Amino acid sequence: MKLPIADTATMRAMTGDLLRRYRGELTGVVGLHTLSAVAGLLGPWLLGMMVDGVIGGTTAGALNTMVAILVAAVLAQTVLTKFAQRSSMLLGEKVFAGLREEFISHVTTLPLSTVERAGTGDLVARTTNDIDRVQHTVRFGVPRVLVCIITIVLTVVAAVMANWLVALAMFAGAPILIVVTRWYLRRATKGYLRESASYARINGTITESVEGASTVDALSLGRRRRKRIDADIAEAFGAEKYTLYLRTVLFPGLDAAFILPIIAVLLWGAYLISTGQAGVGAVTTIALYAVQVMGPVDELIFWIDEIQVGATSLSRIFGVSLVKTDREASGARPSGEEIEARELHYAYREGHNVLHGIDLDLKVGERLAVVGPSGAGKSTLGRMLAGIHPPTAGTVTVGQVPLVDLPLEELRSQVALVTQEHHVFVGTLAQNLRLAKVEADDGELTRALDAVDALGWVRALPEGLETEVGSGGAKLTPAQAQQVALARLVLLDPHTLVLDEATSLLDPRAARHLEQSLNAVLAGRTVVAIAHRLHTAHDADRVAVVDGGRISEIGPHDELVAADGEYAALWHSWQQE
Repeated sequence: MKLPIADTATMRAMTGDLLRRYRGELTGVVGLHTLSAVAGLLGPWLLGMMVDGVIGGTTAGALNTMVAILVAAVLAQTVLTKFAQRSSMLLGEKVFAGLREEFISHVTTLPLSTVERAGTGDLVARTTNDIDRVQHTVRFGVPRVLVCIITIVLTVVAAVMANWLVALAMFAGAPILIVVTRWYLRRATKGYLRESASYARINGTITESVEGASTVDALSLGRRRRKRIDADIAEAFGAEKYTLYLRTVLFPGLDAAFILPIIAVLLWGAYLISTGQAGVGAVTTIALYAVQVMGPVDELIFWIDEIQVGATSLSRIFGVSLVKTDREASGARPSGEEIEARELHYAYREGHNVLHGIDLDLKVGERLAVVGPSGAGKSTLGRMLAGIHPPTAGTVTVGQVPLVDLPLEELRSQVALVTQEHHVFVGTLAQNLRLAKVEADDGELTRALDAVDALGWVRALPEGLETEVGSGGAKLTPAQAQQVALARLVLLDPHTLVLDEATSLLDPRAARHLEQSLNAVLAGRTVVAIAHRLHTAHDADRVAVVDGGRISEIGPHDELVAADGEYAALWHSWQQE
């Protein structure tokens, strides 16, 4: 499964919505650039008047006046351009900041099942390559294109006002411009989408190879991974080559389209002068306008290609917001803390169920251990009980309200999941912990760390809680990072916890001690422990044996051992290890 890409209609609608939020700033920017362009257009107009004045025998005083006005126009254009460009850059920053915040908001609320099916490559490419491209386009491209368009339009209007017959020659390049641009735009979107997709594949392959480096090395998969990356690079090269071909047609065609008007104005203007239909001053003015407009047109040509790349990336960014949510808050409030599963089914792929009709009641304050062979569906059941995925069929409720009917923030305050996967964010250790409880003071943080047996090594850090961790900071071991994740859980303080091998990175003795410490802190809370060490099951109130996506046995440890079934076999096997 791939993440969606916004189509043209959606792009227009979403871009329009984004710009409407900054209508006032946009109006101000357009106004300043318009005044700046008008001031710039006075120069050729005054020069044309001076030519006519010299030919007609005007006075030196009149010429001096026109020169003074010309100097004033240049100074006014300089000042207006400074403020217009500053306003454009500020607007670009605001628009991009809003776009980036929305994108991050959508990314962090994507259904986990969607992220897992899409893979890391596509999402990483959208959050890195595509964001960088859009950043460049919004901050620099959009303001400059706005300036160029305003300048070109006002220049043409000024030329028509000077002499509409001569000004007709300025449109001599229009047929070439229309043909070349339409040819390019019909092909560019698909070309750049292919290019972006090829980058996503490269990112995915590299990420998988780096994250699975030990597996690649252990299974001697290096050559196979190199072949795959070579194939991805070859595809990216082909995509780049195609977009380069498009540019080699676009740029020469557009160059011809804006050089031709200058030649046409001079030839056509000379003819009109000879027939008395235009004056030398008007032709001079329009010829200068034709030369003056070359700069904006040349810059517009450059940014057309850059904006096409940016628009392609923007369609991929907007596409993230098109992913349908897997839950809708109903507004219902739980009447209690009991967790119940009824006829629970789940399939990661349609038609391939992992869980089959599970019924389970969790009593408030109960400790349930879930055991079973690898691939039996234990972790999937844990995710269902934590509300990570909505069931394919059946329900999981808390206080008679389906978990997927609760807003995510409320759900996490009631039921939380900790797995063996963990992440340490860039920032201080205190900031990492306060992700779970923003208002927590240092005393609460210390107590949470003490509860997970982490206080010793935290105090040994150079700055204690204020030590910078994560990328570029103090490096935590996997076991320490897992303790930080558990400390967050203590701070979050939900009434139900699902621990999926949450102490697996600790050595058995440390894990046992940590679990005993947590028992005191988590007293009175409902705990579901996906057990890989069976002493966890021994200490639980009940044990559920999951096999083939079904609960085959459930009951207290002693009863299941006495029943001499699957659990008894697992227990005896574990004791002999």
